[in-house]
Amino acid sequence: MLTTAVYDTRSYDREFLQRAAADGGIEWRFLDFRLAKETAATAQGAAAVCAFVNDHVDRPCLETLAALGVKLVALRCTGFNNVDLPAARELKLTVSRVPVYSPYAVAEHAVGLLLALNRRIHRAYNRVRELNFSLDGLMGVDLHGRTAGIYGTGKIGRIVAQILRGFGIRVLAYDPFPQREWARSLEVEYVDASSLAGFSDVISLHLPLTPATRHVICRETIELMKPGVILINVSRGALIDTTALIEGLKSGRLGGVGLDVYEEEEGIFFEDRSSQVLQDDELARLLTFPNVLITAHQAFLTREALGDIARTTVANLQALGAGKPFVEGSVLT
Repeated sequence: MLTTAVYDTRSYDREFLQRAAADGGIEWRFLDFRLAKETAATAQGAAAVCAFVNDHVDRPCLETLAALGVKLVALRCTGFNNVDLPAARELKLTVSRVPVYSPYAVAEHAVGLLLALNRRIHRAYNRVRELNFSLDGLMGVDLHGRTAGIYGTGKIGRIVAQILRGFGIRVLAYDPFPQREWARSLEVEYVDASSLAGFSDVISLHLPLTPATRHVICRETIELMKPGVILINVSRGALIDTTALIEGLKSGRLGGVGLDVYEEEEGIFFEDRSSQVLQDDELARLLTFPNVLITAHQAFLTREALGDIARTTVANLQALGAGKPFVEGSVLT
């Protein structure tokens, strides 16, 4: 029986992980707090730990895990910028991730944010609940015939482009590794990053967070954008410089912003803070804008995506226990 400590868990994590491991072989230790150097000692007796996007798996954390005899850090997510991979290699700890889960979940959420922002659906919903049936201030535009820029054409970015082409939207794309054949089949045009910023009415980000992409949306980028552009980010919060984003909203350069991720979301997203004072001044400021729509990192939250995540995570844990190969493409160290 492989003992696994699962950190930062919610009810849906427990449900899907237990279902995926219904044939046994794994003893779950579900914990509702995050994995970090301060909590790593709670992995005592576990052969593996399972971490999520906001866990701090840095060198001190990994050193504690290695000293406890942990063999595997199984990430139940795709991104791994929160893990010190060089330290893991040095400590001979295997780190795995979920390389692919339903890309439709995230892509459809991105388009949902766009539609809600453009037609002010979030504002209309709140009005009607207060019996205010006025339409003043709720005017949007036809998306048909507009231009959207897809920044990053991996699986999710390509699906967003496909959906938007179905709306009759012209789609521009930027990616250091363009998918030319795919682009031709959908009549998507690859352009340079500056042209994408300058010609797009809508910009949707679908990039991993790396040193090269951190703050890829900054003051200089926003100044290149068309006035009134709608910006969507369902990828990683630190792709956007929040201070520059607020400046762009205040100046009117940005006509709408839809975020499912936020640069400093750790300790805020996934938690109920409704009875507390929000200490993050920039997030508090963003929430005051009527043309900003924020969801708390829920783009992945569909049954299909959660099932994919659980199956890959469990398969890697069972592979560790049986001494078998891990899921292809999932091992990072």
